[in-house]
Amino acid sequence: MTSINPPRRVAVYCGSANGSVPAFRAEAVALGQAIGAAGLGLVYGGANAGLMGAVADSALAAGASVIGVLPDVLSDLEIAHSGLTRLEFVATMHQRKARMAELADAFLILPGGYGTLEELLEAVTWAQLRLHAKPVILINTANYWDGLLTFLDSAVAAGFLKPENRALLSVTPDAAKAVSLAVTQMQLN
Repeated sequence: MTSINPPRRVAVYCGSANGSVPAFRAEAVALGQAIGAAGLGLVYGGANAGLMGAVADSALAAGASVIGVLPDVLSDLEIAHSGLTRLEFVATMHQRKARMAELADAFLILPGGYGTLEELLEAVTWAQLRLHAKPVILINTANYWDGLLTFLDSAVAAGFLKPENRALLSVTPDAAKAVSLAVTQMQLN
């Protein structure tokens, strides 16, 4: 008897706004398309707005299963995406991140603000602590993350971040390369 592996899913962290550069939204759409084309599922924050809504809509259009995880505190703000494969509600932001991490086999990060940055840093910190061995891949659309990458390199130079832990965060210039890298790394895990 052969065992059937469940479909792989990627968590996408990104902004609930579109940002000021059209390339940000275009890359979110491309990411959703690439996720669907690769036969992956999407796990994300459950909103219908900004880059979050764009990646979800394009993944759905590409045939991907899309699971949204939305904290109760945001459920009354009319941002919940109503067309998802599944929308889960959790009590807190902490539970949202934990549930997304539980459902995902990799983490892909598009541009965003404080929330996106916090989610990215938690995912890579958990990898550093060996709480998971899932790929964490930053999509550096229009060089958005250059400042963060410079900071991380300065943290290595200053002795606060080991080079092998800095290497836990992969960086790609676009969605297609991020999905390809995620698929390759998930096959190794």
